[in-house]
Amino acid sequence: MKQLMLGNEAVARGLYEAGCAFVSSYPGTPSTEITEAIAKYPEVYAEWAPNEKVAMESAFGASLAGRRSFCGMKHVGLNVAADPLFTIAYTGVNAGMVIGVADDAGMHSSQNEQDSRHYARSAKIPMLEPSDSAEALAMAKAAYELSEQFDTPVLLKMCTRVSHSQSVVETGVRTEALKEYVKDIPKYVMMPGNAKRRHPVVEARTRALVEFAETTELNRLEEGSDHTMGFITSSTSYQYIKEVYGDTYPVLKLGMIWPMPEKKLRDFAASVDTVVVVEELDSFIQAHCEHLGIACKGKDTFSCIDELSQNRVADAMGVTHDAGIALSEAIPPRPPVMCAGCPHRGLFYTLKKNKLTVLGDIGCYTLGAVAPLGAVDTVICMGASVSGIHGFSKSQQGKADNKTVAVIGDSTFMHSGITGLVNMAYNESNATVIIVDNSITGMTGHQQNPTTGFNLKGDPCAKIDLETLCRAVGIKRVRVVDPYNLAQCDEAIQEELAAQEPSVIISRRPCALLKYVKHKAPLAVDESKCVGCKACMKIGCPAISIVGGKAKVDATQCVGCGVCEQLCKLGALKEV
Repeated sequence: MKQLMLGNEAVARGLYEAGCAFVSSYPGTPSTEITEAIAKYPEVYAEWAPNEKVAMESAFGASLAGRRSFCGMKHVGLNVAADPLFTIAYTGVNAGMVIGVADDAGMHSSQNEQDSRHYARSAKIPMLEPSDSAEALAMAKAAYELSEQFDTPVLLKMCTRVSHSQSVVETGVRTEALKEYVKDIPKYVMMPGNAKRRHPVVEARTRALVEFAETTELNRLEEGSDHTMGFITSSTSYQYIKEVYGDTYPVLKLGMIWPMPEKKLRDFAASVDTVVVVEELDSFIQAHCEHLGIACKGKDTFSCIDELSQNRVADAMGVTHDAGIALSEAIPPRPPVMCAGCPHRGLFYTLKKNKLTVLGDIGCYTLGAVAPLGAVDTVICMGASVSGIHGFSKSQQGKADNKTVAVIGDSTFMHSGITGLVNMAYNESNATVIIVDNSITGMTGHQQNPTTGFNLKGDPCAKIDLETLCRAVGIKRVRVVDPYNLAQCDEAIQEELAAQEPSVIISRRPCALLKYVKHKAPLAVDESKCVGCKACMKIGCPAISIVGGKAKVDATQCVGCGVCEQLCKLGALKEV
């Protein structure tokens, strides 16, 4: 049956049809929907793990037990899972194991433009890279066959455009796959003596995969009428080449991006006058071609910054194209902003008011760095706020006042903030960590996490108590505040900064967008009292604006949180 599917949904369908039985992932845009979609199939066990390392190790355990498994993550999540990745490459697998990683060229929702293809080469495992939904489904299935044929985990690389665009797929039926677990200490116990014997196996596997790459249909040659130029490409770049040139020039499309064929690349280069490599981000294909002695154009024509598009490809190649309808007026940009009623807003206002240095983390609350709040000084990676403030605090000893805090979300704290807090307690750091607990994983679209009390499918499960956990690792000063209560937040921050020991403040209120959250009536402005002082604008709430010199509240957005009301000294903001 033919259906229109997102790339991520197509991956999930491919996993299902291939007999995948176990899925463990951590949500990360643009990969999240793969796991959300596969969870809808009752034959597949699916879960959210606390982080990507745990997800990969769990998927390996399922593979070891004889069931085909999958773990999914975004590109920076693969950094977290790199430790097991490189060793699983040595052990190999039992049942097929596929690792989904979604890159984010253009940084639509990420802190860097990391190119995950380098992981495939470094870990010496194969990577497949689809260019549309149909290929996403087919390659998810092919990845399991490849995994079991060559005794290796297989990386399936998606990207934002393929993950979040729709195209037609043809669905099939599910095939069950089950292998028996057989104890094999030399294969699976990676102590040095065994690992030394496994390394030659990995190198032999790579050579076999190169031979496979020469003939597999995953790498296909598309002929053209004009051989003065030929393109080597993959993923969405292939789509852009076809949109710009159609069938004019030959194209070698690499669906198996690592390891790449050698003879096939050389033969293709010999068949055209000029070879042009079109790829997003790094010169991964180009570098390999040059290593093989193939002269080619690439990053001298296409930038290694930002994602490509058909227009960018055409412009770089000097091809005239229809630029589309020109707008008579420039569209003003919409700056990123916390939602109306966001529980993080009151806390960040308090942090800014106190002129604190704030080490931030990954989540919705990263928007605390945006004007007018401007209350976040650093954002590095998941958990770095807690680890970072320990080093910052230790390096600032001797100062009379402590003006630095770390801010981290509940899901991010469970992901990789706990170990940083253990370090703070163990090494007696005089610093304050604020856990902004909005009762959900907000940034990636409201996924459950270990602190919510519900699993991926919405069923009740064990709920981690953050207060108890923080005390258990050695933090004696733990308190909870309501971020809608500015005075309470201010008092807690002042007291904990004054304490000469590590402390934790839990800023707890559910995300305003959660369906079960009941809102108060919207506020309104008493224009007879409003003097246009703009004090209410300091929190950057999208429901508040200045019209005709007076504050105005958009009742369709306002949730009655009351934070702005606390800022108005004239009492001009009141509940309707």
